[in-house]
Amino acid sequence: MIGVGHKSAIGTVVDRKTRFLIVIPIDSRKSKAVTSAFAKFLLEQPAYLRKTMTYDNGMEMAFHKWLTKKTGIDIYFAHPYSSWERGTNENTNGLIRRFLPKGTDFKDVSTERLKEIENILNNRPLKVLGYRTPNEARQEEIDANNAMAA
Repeated sequence: MIGVGHKSAIGTVVDRKTRFLIVIPIDSRKSKAVTSAFAKFLLEQPAYLRKTMTYDNGMEMAFHKWLTKKTGIDIYFAHPYSSWERGTNENTNGLIRRFLPKGTDFKDVSTERLKEIENILNNRPLKVLGYRTPNEARQEEIDANNAMAA
């Protein structure tokens, strides 16, 4: 998501299955900065939760091959001008805009505020999840994986 004057940005990663959201502060819109920020977050996640990502076609995604090599995640791209191919992410970005409307300078938004927004959205019951929250759905994924591993 791009801030006012295209001078600041935040990255959003939304798991399509659980709708679990992570908001990533990004220091620069340059591709190396974006992919490094995503890699740092993704490498903190268990491998079974990080399988694929679908990007839009922005220049900030130019280092996608490096991200794949670093994380083992297959990267896909939506077709140009086909935002519906990333519908879950686009919808979630719209929800974030309720807290951080257009015209917001993301450099002025604290990491704590981003985590607060993340927490609010990850604790909303969703019809698509059978009225479970994204946190609950994610925890069920983790528990199921742990049960299979045991």
